[in-house]
Amino acid sequence: MKERVLEILRENDRALSLEEIDSLLGNRNVEETKELIQVLNELVNDVEVYRSNKDKYLLLEKSHLVKGILRVTRKGFGFVEGGDPARQDDDIYISRDNLNGAIHNDLVLAEITSKKGVDRKEGRILKIVKRELKDVVGLVQYKKDKCFVIPDDNKLKIQIEVDKKNTMDAVDGHKVVVELLGVISGTRYRGRITRILGHKNDPGVDILSIIYKYNIDTVFDDETIGQLDSIPNEVYEEDLKGRTDLRDQVIFTIDGDDTKDIDDAISIKKLENGNYELGVHIADVSYYVKENTPLDIEAMNRGTSVYLVDRVIPMLPHKLSNGICSLNPNVDRLTISCVMEIDEKAKVVDYSIFPSVIRSRIQMTYKKVNAILEKDEVAEGYEPFVEDLKMMATLASIIRKSKVERGYLDFDTDEAKIIVDEKCHPIEIKKRDRSIGENLIEDFMIMANETVAQHIFYMQLPFIYRVHEYPKEEKIRNFLSFLGSLGYTFTGNMKDTNPKSIQRLLAFLKDKKEYKILSSLLLRNMQKAVYKPQNLGHYGLASPCYTHFTSPIRRYPDTTVHRLLRTYLFENKIDPNTLAHWEEKLVFVADNSSAKERASVNCEREVEDMKMAEYMEDHIGEEFEGMISSVMNFGLFVQLDNLVEGLVPIKDMDDFYHFDEVTLTLTGERTHKTYRIGDRLVVKVKAASKEEETIYFEIVKKIEE
Repeated sequence: MKERVLEILRENDRALSLEEIDSLLGNRNVEETKELIQVLNELVNDVEVYRSNKDKYLLLEKSHLVKGILRVTRKGFGFVEGGDPARQDDDIYISRDNLNGAIHNDLVLAEITSKKGVDRKEGRILKIVKRELKDVVGLVQYKKDKCFVIPDDNKLKIQIEVDKKNTMDAVDGHKVVVELLGVISGTRYRGRITRILGHKNDPGVDILSIIYKYNIDTVFDDETIGQLDSIPNEVYEEDLKGRTDLRDQVIFTIDGDDTKDIDDAISIKKLENGNYELGVHIADVSYYVKENTPLDIEAMNRGTSVYLVDRVIPMLPHKLSNGICSLNPNVDRLTISCVMEIDEKAKVVDYSIFPSVIRSRIQMTYKKVNAILEKDEVAEGYEPFVEDLKMMATLASIIRKSKVERGYLDFDTDEAKIIVDEKCHPIEIKKRDRSIGENLIEDFMIMANETVAQHIFYMQLPFIYRVHEYPKEEKIRNFLSFLGSLGYTFTGNMKDTNPKSIQRLLAFLKDKKEYKILSSLLLRNMQKAVYKPQNLGHYGLASPCYTHFTSPIRRYPDTTVHRLLRTYLFENKIDPNTLAHWEEKLVFVADNSSAKERASVNCEREVEDMKMAEYMEDHIGEEFEGMISSVMNFGLFVQLDNLVEGLVPIKDMDDFYHFDEVTLTLTGERTHKTYRIGDRLVVKVKAASKEEETIYFEIVKKIEE
């Protein structure tokens, strides 16, 4: 009956009474009506259906209520994520006074109370549907011989008390994982310490605390480790059955200086017809990691490798990620190859996807490849490959030109690289290098990803895609209005928010002094890329069909793509049972992979924020140049040239400043000084806190252009 009730409610936009639903169901006796009442109560309790004060029923999605995850900010207010994680425009602002006892990460029912502008909804929490809070990372503090754990996450406004028998003998200053046993009252919880991470001052414990906060596993379980005994250390003759032998071809890898998990290798030839033959050879992880084995289940649960400033938390154990699956030089490795014939206009005129075996000739680094392509400086051992590298650079420039012509968006955002010493203390922060070599690999991987995605898409088989949807027109209009407040008038037609329109907007911004800030702000107005079993295209790449195929050692969706290629293409299994299995499973794989990716990105960002604050603790009182990156009613944020960002609180400024929320400016009442995004300043580091992950500046002077 539940599905029939839901179908009736889906077909009606107005709220229906019990009697109306009973009639539409055609119920003829009291027992059927009793069953209906029970079903409606269950749907209301499960927050699928809304029951009004007049006892009428409406699907929740058609009401003024939203079910979603509450994300609380450090300042105490929050947002309810009310829909697709890629769409931030569905988020509902909840003031501190309207949280109604809900805390960070609760699943809540929220009522929309007002709308301000096209994408700002405000509301209040009506009900806590589910509290997922189980384990918390925090700092042990004893008060009057009683043990308390202070959560690291200052968005969790709770107090945790631990009985002596549950402390694991933790002492003041220990960072721990505490399991919540239940509510004492309000926001007071009983807890049990389950893991001592170390003392807060021990090297690396700070990062470990953040890792556990995001529920990222650092060790593999016994069952997974046990399976490693069956994983070989080398490729055997029986592994080559059905594979194309490419070991005599010139194939090599290009990666960062310290890369140990090498997913991809490349090769190139110039054909007699003038076209290029580009080979992209990817580690065949799914050959070793079979579906539903402990290794596979663990990899699926992790979803991705996590790259932090001093460590990598791998998706697969090192025996695979750095060993038999890594395309190390001068050893046989199993791969899946995508070999493409590409013409002078970057069109793939022919291709083949097949299992293979390769032997990489050399493990190249971006630094040495860039020296060849930019300065003609050839490092020892690279001499035999110079012509191939130059041919690759030529092909990459053709591919990039074609991508730009179709609307590819290059936001040209900078990334910080944090250098730490042996005690994990930050000693230098600089911009991460990105040059010809890095772009070359990116272009080749995108080409392979598109080719694989299109092949399966046109076969109309279940698949997992990397999708990036169109931005909302209102978001772009708001950004253009903000540009106008800075004195910039973009005359392009933005009614059609196709990639080429955004591309023209980026080109318009390119010569502006605050380009880096503006391009970053524009990027925030885009949707988030996620994984889905439906092909929705990739807006940022201007690609009609895209997947992730090229990094199966560190991303589970890529491993899944390899498994699907083996199933459909190499084993020719496309029977109804196989297709039904993947249609069902890919929904979970896509959602789980997107969620794990978000957790990984958030963990990486928080570690960076903490290490930047720790770095600035050593530079209090020093002066730096930077640019205003954001203006708020409580102050302004300044991004230094090394990408460190800090706050200048409005209370510490030299006048009483008025905030204009339209132009995002602060104007002094007495001095009439005005500060806006893009202004360059000299600032002094006033304070920094590694624990709070905060940096505070004070203005020394404004740099006049």
